[in-house]
Amino acid sequence: MEHMIALVTGASSGIGHEAALALKAQGVTVYAGARRPMPDLQDKGVHALSLDVTDEASLQSAVGTILEREGRIDILINNAGYGSYGAIEDVPLDEAKRQFDVNVFGAMRLTQLVLPHMIANHRGRIVNISSMGGKFSMALGGWYHATKYALEALSDSLRQEVRSFGVDVVLIEPGMIHTEWPKIAAEHLRSTSGLGKYSTIARNFATMLEFAGQGFATDPAVLGETIARAATCRRPRTRYRKGMGALGLIILLSITPDRLVDATIRLFLTHMDQLMELIRPDARASR
Repeated sequence: MEHMIALVTGASSGIGHEAALALKAQGVTVYAGARRPMPDLQDKGVHALSLDVTDEASLQSAVGTILEREGRIDILINNAGYGSYGAIEDVPLDEAKRQFDVNVFGAMRLTQLVLPHMIANHRGRIVNISSMGGKFSMALGGWYHATKYALEALSDSLRQEVRSFGVDVVLIEPGMIHTEWPKIAAEHLRSTSGLGKYSTIARNFATMLEFAGQGFATDPAVLGETIARAATCRRPRTRYRKGMGALGLIILLSITPDRLVDATIRLFLTHMDQLMELIRPDARASR
C-alpha cells in the first residue's frame, strides 16, 4: 500500500475527509482535493490540493501536480458532491445544472484525465461515491436523485469498458451519514420550496433531514474505512452499501409496488410534523 498514490475529492469534511485519513492509515500516499483549506489533513501527512471539480484548469492542475511528483495515480475517489433539494418545478435550471456539474460531470471529467495513466500502468481503482438515493427517488429530491442515477449508470458502463485494462470501478452507496450534507440539503429545501404550494411537505422533509442527520446517521469514519477497503482490496465488489438505511431501504423499495411507495412517501411527508413532535417535542420550533 505504501507505493500506491490516491486522489480524493471533496476531502475538506465528511466522507472524503475520513476516506483520506483511512487511506493514509493503510500507508497509501494521499492527495486530498477541495476548495477549502485542509490544515488538519496536512498535519497528518496528507497532501492538500486546491481543487474545484467544476473548473477545467483546476482539474488539470491537480492531476498534473500529482503526476509530476509521483509519476502516476493508482486510486481515484470521486467524492465531491452536494444535495440541492426542492420541488422540480421550483429549482432554477441553473442550480440543477450546477448540481450535475459537481456530482456528475466533474467526477467524469476527472476520470477522463486520470484514466489514460491508469491504463498505461495496467493498474487502477476508481471509486465513485453515489448514494442510496441513486437507487430510488423521493419527492423534493428529483434533481439530486437524477445526478446519482446518472453516476450509477456511468460507473456501470465504465466498469465494463476498462476492466480488461486492469482498472476496477467501484460504487459506494451510502445511507444517511453524520456530515454537513443533511443540513445543507435542508437549507436548500427550505429556501427553494419552503413557501408556496410545496411548503408543507418541504418544511416537514427539511426537519426530518436535520433530525436524521444528527440523531440516527452513521459516523462518516465508517464510510471512510469502507472506501479505503474498496480502494485497496485485491478483488473489490462492484457496490458497497453502508450507513443508516442504505441496504434495507434499497431492498425494500425495489420490491414494493410503485403506487404503494408513492402513497407511503406522500403520507410520510404530509404528517411528518406530527411524527416529529412525538419523537422530539421541540421539532415544531425548529421548522
